[in-house]
Amino acid sequence: MKVLIGVHQRLSAAIFLVALPVFPAVDGTVVNKTTGKPQSGATVTIYKLGQAGMESVESVKSGADGKFHLDQTPQGPHLIQTAFDGVTYNHMLPPGSDTTALSLEVYNSSKQPGSSRMARHFVIFQPNGAQMSVSEGFIYRNDGNTTYNNPDSGTLKFYLPVEAKGIAQVKATAPQGMPIDRAAEKTGQANVYKVDFPIKPGETDFQITYLVPYNSGAVFEGKVLNQTEEPTLLVVPDGITMKGDGLERKGQEPRSKALVYMVKSATYKVEIAGSMPAASADSDADSGPSLEEVSPKILQQNMKWILALAMGILVLGFIVLYRAQPGAPRVLTAKGPNDRGRR
Repeated sequence: MKVLIGVHQRLSAAIFLVALPVFPAVDGTVVNKTTGKPQSGATVTIYKLGQAGMESVESVKSGADGKFHLDQTPQGPHLIQTAFDGVTYNHMLPPGSDTTALSLEVYNSSKQPGSSRMARHFVIFQPNGAQMSVSEGFIYRNDGNTTYNNPDSGTLKFYLPVEAKGIAQVKATAPQGMPIDRAAEKTGQANVYKVDFPIKPGETDFQITYLVPYNSGAVFEGKVLNQTEEPTLLVVPDGITMKGDGLERKGQEPRSKALVYMVKSATYKVEIAGSMPAASADSDADSGPSLEEVSPKILQQNMKWILALAMGILVLGFIVLYRAQPGAPRVLTAKGPNDRGRR
């Protein structure tokens, strides 16, 4: 009887093991695209999507031949992140995708810009009641094979008007990444802030959004701290006018009716007048407190919906006009999640 029971238990265990789902291991090679050779010593980590966001599952180092092997493969979407030379690189693995013989690309990094350059700068103004949302976009292009990464001085510097009271929301989008929040850090220069975010080979976008007081006829002074390949574009919604020295009108986007202007000077001053039509303006904002009466904490908490209000009216139409220009790069991207940029 004991023998029969033992046999039954072993058979039950075998059936249970066969019934368990088998998840293949993850393996491959880390390749340094700067040198063109396999890269040793890179940290490869696999993440799964959990209730708290992306959660680390397993982490290994690539060997002398650049090869790595991860035993644990979680169910559902997961991400492989490779950290090398102070920068992380993402590789998405959708469910059902091949997990073997992967080639993960990394690059050497440098504190010098190298082939990185500012390709485009644009500013979208959205007056709303007694305040105006200003959204500045910076587009970097890196056509080289080295990542520009300078945590000390930042890879992007921007001017923040004193009226913004030092409050700005910064979102950065790396190649094959999604927009993520970054900190706007003070520098030794008045009203100049820096952003610590690596400029990888490809295209990197920054979006800076802040609030300033507004009344019809208000004067806005801006500065471009980075030399750009193309003149700065200034955009206002339908019903708003803009004038100033050196300002050249480029056209009107057909669907949103947004007006697009160009300014070549690194320092510019424009007068913005008019108000949004009742159908487009937020009725609560007209009767709400002015910018001076809103504490920085409340202002930061509401930055998300203010950004949505500003961008919802203009961005889609603006992108259409912007992309229609010869050789124009994209403005916004939506790619793999959790691109943290640095370790």
